[in-house]
Amino acid sequence: MTIDDNSEPQPASRWVLFLIFLRLGLTSFGGPVAHLGYFREEFVTRRRWLDESGYADLVALCQFLPGPASSQVGLAIGLLRGGFPGALAAWAGFTLPSALALTLFGLGISSWGEALPAGILQGLKIVAVAIVAHAVWGMARNLCTDRLRIAMALAAATAVLLLAAVWTQLAVILFAGLLGRVLIHPAATQPARATGSPVGRRLGLVLLGLFFALLIALPVLAKASSSQVLALIDAFYRAGSLVFGGGHVVLPLLQTEVVSSGWVNNDSFLAGYGAAQAVPGPLFTFAAFLGASMQDTPSGWAGSLICLVAIFAPSFLLVSGFLPFWERLRNNQSMRAALAGVNAAVVGLLLAALYDPVWTHAIFSLADFAVALLALMALAVWKWPAWLVVAGGSAAGWALALF
Repeated sequence: MTIDDNSEPQPASRWVLFLIFLRLGLTSFGGPVAHLGYFREEFVTRRRWLDESGYADLVALCQFLPGPASSQVGLAIGLLRGGFPGALAAWAGFTLPSALALTLFGLGISSWGEALPAGILQGLKIVAVAIVAHAVWGMARNLCTDRLRIAMALAAATAVLLLAAVWTQLAVILFAGLLGRVLIHPAATQPARATGSPVGRRLGLVLLGLFFALLIALPVLAKASSSQVLALIDAFYRAGSLVFGGGHVVLPLLQTEVVSSGWVNNDSFLAGYGAAQAVPGPLFTFAAFLGASMQDTPSGWAGSLICLVAIFAPSFLLVSGFLPFWERLRNNQSMRAALAGVNAAVVGLLLAALYDPVWTHAIFSLADFAVALLALMALAVWKWPAWLVVAGGSAAGWALALF
C-alpha cells in the first residue's frame, strides 16, 4: 500500500490499533459514508499511515466486494498495519461499542419489552421507514443513472416481492451481474495506481476458496443437521456474503432469514433496526441485536456473539483474499460492468424491503405516515444525525400512543 513517505508500512501494535478503532467505534455516527470520512481524517490526514491514493485504493476494493464497506476498510487498514492480529484488533475496536449496545437492547426487548412505554417500539418502526426510504433514494441517484439500470432495479424489486424465497435475492444479484456485463458499458478510466498486499496470492486463493466452500457447505450442513447453532451461522454467513451496496441492504436478507423462520418477531426486528441507527459504528452489528433477542436458543450473549461473528466472517475472508488480486480486477471493464448491474439490483432489493416488511408493519394511520415524512425530511433536508431522528421518532411514537 502506498504510504506518504514512500517507505514500507511500519507494523503497529494490535493494542494501539484496537484503541484507535475503539475511539472511532464510539464516535463514528452517520453511517458508512460518514465512517469513511472519519477513517480518512484519522489515517490519511492525522496519522499519515496512507496517502490519498492508497486510501482510495482500499475504499475501491471494499466497495467492489459484498459486505459492509466501512468495516472492510477498517479491516484492511488493520491488516496492512498489523497483519491478521491487526485486522482482528481493528474489527473488534470498531464493532464492540455498537454490538454491546444493541445486545443489551435485544436482551431488554426479550425480557422487558412489554415494560417499555407505549409507542416507543412503534416509533422506532416508523423511523425505520424514513431511514430505508432515504437510503433507497440516495443509492438510486448514484447507482441507477440511466433507463436500463432503473428498469433493472424495478425488475429486481418485483421479483423479490413476488418470489419470496431464501435464494431469490442471490438469483437476482447473479442475474443482474450477468445482464450488466452484457448490456452496460461503463466509461473507460485511467489505470489505477499499483498497491501492495501483505497477503500472498497463494494464501489469498486459499482464503477465497474457504469463503466459497463455507457459502456452499453451510446450507447443506444446516439442512442435514437439527443444530440451531449451525442454522444461525448459515443464515448470517450468507447474509454477510451477499450484501452489495451498503449495510442497509442486509435488511431484506436478514428479514427473510430470521422473521420468516420465526426466530425473531417482526416488531422486534424493525425496532432493533431502528435502534441500530442511533448507535455509532457499523450497521452490521444489528446482527448482535438479532442474536440476543432470538426466541429459540442460542439467544442472549451467546446468540449475539454467534450471529455477529458469522455475519462478519465473509468480510475477513474476502478482504484478505482479494487484496493481492485487486490490481487486475479493478481495471477490468467487464468486471466493472457486472458490478454496475449488481448495484442496480441491490437498489431494487432495498426498494422491495421498504414496502415489505418496513412499510407494511409500521404505517397503520395517517399519523404514522406524517411522522415518517417528518423523519425523512429531517434526514434528507435538515441533515439531522440519525441518532437524533431515532430519538425524535421514539418520542413521537410515545406521544401518539397517549392520544
